[in-house]
Amino acid sequence: MGKQRFASRSVSDRHVMNGNESMKLTASNVRTATAPEGKSDHIEWDSALPGFGLRLRGANKSYVIQYRFGKQQRRESLGDVRRVTLDAARDIARKRFAQIELGVDPDAEKAEAREEAATAALTLSAVADRYLDARRNTLRANSVKAAERNFRVHWQQLSNRPIGEIKRAEIASQLQMIVKEYGRAAAARARSTLSSLFSWSMREGLCEANPVIGTTDPGRELQSRDRVLGDAELAAVWRAVHDDDFGRIVRLLILTGTRRAEISGLRWDEITGNTITISAARSKNRKMHTLVLPPMASQILESVPRRGDHVFGKYGKGFARWAFHADKLRARLGQMNPWTLHDLRRSAATGMAEIGIAPHIIEAVLNHVSGHKAGVAGIYNRAAYAEPMRLALQRWADHVARIVEGRASNVTPLRRA
Repeated sequence: MGKQRFASRSVSDRHVMNGNESMKLTASNVRTATAPEGKSDHIEWDSALPGFGLRLRGANKSYVIQYRFGKQQRRESLGDVRRVTLDAARDIARKRFAQIELGVDPDAEKAEAREEAATAALTLSAVADRYLDARRNTLRANSVKAAERNFRVHWQQLSNRPIGEIKRAEIASQLQMIVKEYGRAAAARARSTLSSLFSWSMREGLCEANPVIGTTDPGRELQSRDRVLGDAELAAVWRAVHDDDFGRIVRLLILTGTRRAEISGLRWDEITGNTITISAARSKNRKMHTLVLPPMASQILESVPRRGDHVFGKYGKGFARWAFHADKLRARLGQMNPWTLHDLRRSAATGMAEIGIAPHIIEAVLNHVSGHKAGVAGIYNRAAYAEPMRLALQRWADHVARIVEGRASNVTPLRRA
């Protein structure tokens, strides 16, 4: 006789299912069951619950169900016998068969559950990582860093929410909080970053809509691409700032026309006497920029205590919290027309032109000179402009001092070439 596959098997227990012999499964015979000789994959069907069985694959044992839904014949595993008890497997099988009797497709339900699980895994934080990875080659490093900070700081409260479940009301509420704690400009940038992420996610099929659309743009009143502050406004800004890092940076921006990031990230090793040299790596147009500062600007730098490698910022790590300080400054200025810190650069350039400084020298001061030239010609032009640039900044500083002190201008325009 062949090897007995079950420890106990009476004639009354035996049944035939689809031409195959079956018997009632018990905890005991499940434990001792083995596949027939010569078979590596065999199913022992349960006579007590047709369609439910024990699958034997070598040393592995698992519970299975087999059923027909419509024209499809399906088989589903219910788990390893070492992890799922016989009673638990039977209960699951009965529920599956009940669904089928009621016309409910168990596979469709499982697919929906898988889709819900996948959707739940697409949190804002997870999608933000994917978005930033996709954009690293198209965005400047500073832009990527700013976006990372927006997601990490400003949208942190929504970071664990599935992206497809985030509502417009949640975003609007968070924007109000950002405005209150960091200012309108920071909130506007955070809103723009989040909107870009949702637009990208829609194209990637990760969500169906952009809930940022329709929320109030906190920076709506701050848009001023052509804004130029007049003499009286520049003087008001100069007087309104405090004697702190933000105030010193604002005054240097007025005096030099440099970009905000170039001054806020200034390092002590970029300063030699009264000269600052902004490296190509930190310059927007990737060209090294050297300025000989007027005494008025040098005195500002001399007043800064040394706290690290960087001139400004807490612990000497570079300045931050722009929006917070800028909004406080605007509040102190009262009803002045909306303006941004970048407008100070445009205002300095316009002011220099109004006191007669030649356009090509202004372009050199702004580090726009020789943008289309390279090699020896570009180096020669920068060297040739060094002295006119120094004189231009001195003349501009004298003008700023007069308007701040309320003295009448006695500027004689420079002779244009």
